[in-house]
Amino acid sequence: MAGRIHIDLFTTLDGVAQAPGGPDEDRTGDFPYGGWQAPFRDDVIGATIWEGISELDALLLGRRTYDIFAGYWPHQSGGIADVFNRVPKYVASRGLPNLGWDGSTQLGMDLAREVEALRARHDSIHVIGSVNFAQTLLKEQLFDVLTLWVYPVVLGRGKRVFPEGAAPGNFTLLEPAVTGPSGAVLLRYGPAGGDVQTGDMSPEG
Repeated sequence: MAGRIHIDLFTTLDGVAQAPGGPDEDRTGDFPYGGWQAPFRDDVIGATIWEGISELDALLLGRRTYDIFAGYWPHQSGGIADVFNRVPKYVASRGLPNLGWDGSTQLGMDLAREVEALRARHDSIHVIGSVNFAQTLLKEQLFDVLTLWVYPVVLGRGKRVFPEGAAPGNFTLLEPAVTGPSGAVLLRYGPAGGDVQTGDMSPEG
């Protein structure tokens, strides 16, 4: 059975996924709200995050997220750090990233071929953060599971999961939503395929 590509994103109600973890995570566009996720920590959502991390056997990251992770996780131990430091890391970049984090490899330019190779090599490959790269995978339908942790906050600016001009597409809910006491909601979708359908809900339609 082929492995699955999981895209894991923390988002606001208006779909912003930029810099949830800290002020300096991604200041692109003078983004002023880095670390917006921190006030909403709760045990329920924390458990669902750990559940996904504990079963992954490879990380697939965009360049910016890789650099952030590589600067932090090798110097940590226990829990998430043990998983991230143990598994292979694959980096999607058109440049020449510094692959100093043990177990890191840069992907080739043929993304579809690289993703199929990862599916053949691993069971559970997770894309964490990496908003720009995740958008490419979504556009090209090169994923199996899209996990969104949606938090009860609106920022009005920042990089969105589905920005203006995103490719139309259908999704299917894979399991019931999970809600934490902070008001954050876990939604897990898979690609449904096919063209987006429209209709008419007016009384005459």
